Amino acid sequence: MQIYWRCSKSSGVFPMATKIADIAKAANVSSAAVSLALSGKKGVSEENRSRILQIAKDLKYQQNKIQNLTNPSSNGTILFLRIARHGHTVNRDHDVFIADYIDGLSEGSTTFGYNMIINSFRAISVPKVIESISGIKYQGIIVLGTELSVEDFTAFEALDIPIVFIDTFQDYLQFDFVDMNNIDGIFKMVNYFVQQGYKNIGFLRSNVKTGNFRLRFEAFKGIAKFLNLKIDSESIITVDSTFNGAYEDMKEYLNTNPSLPDSLVSSNDIMAYGVIKALNEFNISVPDDISIIGFDNLPLSSIMNPPLTTIKVSKHEIGKTAIRLIHNRIHGDTNAPPVKVLIGGELIIRDSVKPKK
Repeated sequence: MQIYWRCSKSSGVFPMATKIADIAKAANVSSAAVSLALSGKKGVSEENRSRILQIAKDLKYQQNKIQNLTNPSSNGTILFLRIARHGHTVNRDHDVFIADYIDGLSEGSTTFGYNMIINSFRAISVPKVIESISGIKYQGIIVLGTELSVEDFTAFEALDIPIVFIDTFQDYLQFDFVDMNNIDGIFKMVNYFVQQGYKNIGFLRSNVKTGNFRLRFEAFKGIAKFLNLKIDSESIITVDSTFNGAYEDMKEYLNTNPSLPDSLVSSNDIMAYGVIKALNEFNISVPDDISIIGFDNLPLSSIMNPPLTTIKVSKHEIGKTAIRLIHNRIHGDTNAPPVKVLIGGELIIRDSVKPKK
């Protein structure tokens, strides 16, 4: 199995590389005609097809690059799309998190005999992303869907190819998803607080809208009701999802001299890091004055002060499962009902929680 990387920035898609639109302009045909010609599909005359393919070759279109790079003895190529629509969650803070996904994808690709290409897109619309990959002969696509909106998902319907989304989950969309079980994780966090004697439990909510953040907040409210816990609106603290953003937002909140809960369930580890830094500056001790549990089990969680109790997400397993789903789609019924897989997490107990006296 071989892995290839490409990166696209806000200044354009595949800088210095030929796009379908470039070929269409040179051939004086539509982008759709170019896509059909490159993918070998019907709908374009043989004369135009030959002309388009020659122009694509002359312009060094990236499809040729991929065909030259990949191992001809493999089962084909899987594309992993890492899309940062706004960068509040898909950023350097989470590079290690995403790297674990890639490790799982790599292992799965090796198991099933695929090459894998990784394309990173930042601040580019999803239609532009789709345009850039249309016509390239991938066997399947894995999409990091963390920052995608519902409208972004539906744009992928234009691609006639097996697609699996990871790090997000939508009940009602007709796609395959593999994600962590957010409800399971939040239950383990809240239940652990209850076991330690806590009743006044708050929630660190992100001001950034993602599928996982939404599911975690909804799970928190539902589980609190299930466990007969009273949750005050003042116990829901909203901060940014980045370290610096969470730190600044929490400082601003603490300046209002609020009545803090005894414990906090954090939407993720990064937010917990920023909030703990702000609490320390206000001489509020973790865990002596307030206990906190994170979500993700990032490497820093084990060495920060205090080491953070958190939920370990099975990112490696999510990656492997996504490849297995793609493989099943390629070699099975592509019109079968969507498969949606949720993988449970593990509570990692450290020192950011102490028993309630």
